[in-house]
Amino acid sequence: MTLWHFVLIASIAALAIKLVGFLVPVRVLDKPVVARSSDLMTVGLLAALVATQTLTSGQSVELDARLPAVLVAGGLLALRVPFVVVVIAAAAVAALLRLLGWMG
Repeated sequence: MTLWHFVLIASIAALAIKLVGFLVPVRVLDKPVVARSSDLMTVGLLAALVATQTLTSGQSVELDARLPAVLVAGGLLALRVPFVVVVIAAAAVAALLRLLGWMG
């Protein structure tokens, strides 16, 4: 099997799982526990994605200018600063650290 076979199988599996989700009765989805679990799972998956993209490079953990930039972005988001300002500030922090030679 080639890589394209695996991609095709994974795509079909993802579509099948999505379609099975439509078969779940509404009364099950209306339960507060299910709604809360769904919300928390979304946040957890997004946090894991951010952590993975921030702290890894290939197969290794790498602490570089991305970590302080994400921390600055998180702090500014907690202060409810506009998103455009958050992105610019995080990029500026990463660029400044790289310019100064800190954190590669």
